[in-house]
Amino acid sequence: MSFADGTPPFLIRDARDGDAEQLIRLMADVFAEYPGCVLDVDGEEPDLRAIATAYAAQGGRFWVAERPADGRVVGMVGARPLPPSGGHWELKKLYVDQSARGSGLGTSLIGLVEAEATSRGAPLLELWSDTRFHTAHRLYERLGYQRGATLRELRDLSASVEYHFTKALSR
Repeated sequence: MSFADGTPPFLIRDARDGDAEQLIRLMADVFAEYPGCVLDVDGEEPDLRAIATAYAAQGGRFWVAERPADGRVVGMVGARPLPPSGGHWELKKLYVDQSARGSGLGTSLIGLVEAEATSRGAPLLELWSDTRFHTAHRLYERLGYQRGATLRELRDLSASVEYHFTKALSR
């Protein structure tokens, strides 16, 4: 997808700690689409306040997608190793603004995570997704992720229950 003037619709870059306000806004906007989802940044998602530092400290990476026209962050995703898991990596915090859905942005962000994990020798990528996020589940399954039988309850403010997804990576 591109604009008539040739400008790409999204610039995907490594996240910076200074992106905190926009990341919090994006995640809050997505949560607001689902009844009962509550974003508690300080209690449950404190890494949003310094995302680049948090992911670097775990040996991972975090990306944002912004619209070049106005600098608005419309997508985000992270990747990190899962010790001690035999080298497995985890996809974290995939959120895409409603205005950017259907553009292929989610697929592009997942592709970055898969490429990063593969380049680091990961045999498997894992993720957990709230049972309410049906659209995301369809995307994961279309991209080859398998939903497992395991559910986990987070006991968070949103009373989240999550599905576990995995995908074997090609080396």
